[in-house]
Amino acid sequence: MESEIILPFTKIAISKIFLGDDILIIVKGGDKPHIGTTVLAVPRSSLTGDGTVSTTSSVLNVTGHKDEVICRILAEKATKKYGVTAVCIGGFHIDDINAEQIKEVVEAIQNFDI
Repeated sequence: MESEIILPFTKIAISKIFLGDDILIIVKGGDKPHIGTTVLAVPRSSLTGDGTVSTTSSVLNVTGHKDEVICRILAEKATKKYGVTAVCIGGFHIDDINAEQIKEVVEAIQNFDI
């Protein structure tokens, strides 16, 4: 299933595929969709001992890419929501993106209901 986040300057497509109980998330967007990072998030009990679900994440980045922020947010949200292992792969790129636009992208991803 693919969903889109529409921003005034771009759109971000997010697909999720269930692999058994686990989930694969694919992110693409901006002017040059690509594979810039892969994040693996695994559920675990919170170290606070309060019974909540937390995550342990591992990241593989292509040198020089900053897509980790987007993929980490989505993978960790999926792990906490579904209680399963999640992998998020993809990339988002806009030439000459400014700091305000980066903030808008991150906020949109944080608010996205995976």
